[in-house]
Amino acid sequence: MDEIVAEYIRRTVLKIPRDEVLTVLQKWGFLSESQLQTINFHQVKDSISQDVVHLCEENSADIKQAAVLDIIYNHTYPNKKLWSVYQMQKTEEETECFNLVDFRKKFKRHLRSALKNVTVNFKEYEDNAIWIRIAWGTPFTKPNQYKTSYAVYHSQTPYVFISASVLKSNLPLLCQALVVASKYQGIRQMDLRGHCLDSLKDIVFKRYNQNFPTYCPRPLQERNVAPETDVRIVYEHINEKQRILRLNQEVFSDGPQPKLEFAQYKLETMFKSDPKMNVLDKDPFRCLVKFSSPNLLESLKSLAPAGMADAPLSPLLTCIPQKARNYFKIRDKNSSFPESLVIP
Repeated sequence: MDEIVAEYIRRTVLKIPRDEVLTVLQKWGFLSESQLQTINFHQVKDSISQDVVHLCEENSADIKQAAVLDIIYNHTYPNKKLWSVYQMQKTEEETECFNLVDFRKKFKRHLRSALKNVTVNFKEYEDNAIWIRIAWGTPFTKPNQYKTSYAVYHSQTPYVFISASVLKSNLPLLCQALVVASKYQGIRQMDLRGHCLDSLKDIVFKRYNQNFPTYCPRPLQERNVAPETDVRIVYEHINEKQRILRLNQEVFSDGPQPKLEFAQYKLETMFKSDPKMNVLDKDPFRCLVKFSSPNLLESLKSLAPAGMADAPLSPLLTCIPQKARNYFKIRDKNSSFPESLVIP
């Protein structure tokens, strides 16, 4: 077995939590059950990785098997990457039957026509998700297995989730290969990014429990609230609390929110003043505001009930899952950017 392959497998095993190494190796399926039984998974992880490499040498592992192990690792722990959502477009309404074999051939052919030193590996999962791993090289160097790009394409949808490598210059090649292989006409990057891949899928596939503003004939009853000691305070504020709970439910629903770690707003507006002041400034004012939290939408959902914000919250905050974006550009009405939010 090549030393580069052995070192890559060793490093991949070291990234896996020790209690889950056996599970990941079983998913890999390259080592037999009898071989796995010879490994002491209670020893230090460095020793475990050395034992795995030794068994892989017995089975003559190559870079293809090492790449599959890397795909399984990233599929098991997808939140370690930052994912961007892309949407492909078709001009015709008819949809052709998807053929995985044809997709793989066209994808590889298009990439290798532009760059010979590249390795591509695929793995299909039960939810129609095709995981694509690309290791990039240059015209003069072999593919760097430690600087890979990942694309997760759901064959029944126009959406692709891409985690680009540090080699940003190769991203256009990846997008072109996806468009050609999937028989679409174009691709655009959506303003939606995050670490939780499942939540990004929930947002674009509309799988989360979303609510739309509705009329509630009766006020919602407050739940799980400890009784106040002063009865007068309860009666004084109960109507306001019921109003806040009703508005909060209309916006966020009762279910769990998709997990996003941040939302970013870029404001760009021109200076406005009295013409008599004779103040002219052609350069716009720019401001960037970023909200971050381990679970931003759940944090926003809790603000009004906790008394930390008025209800309802600003649509700029509550529209994130409906608009499927957490990057916003806010400009004046006369702005030439149609996808931006506008301010009067």
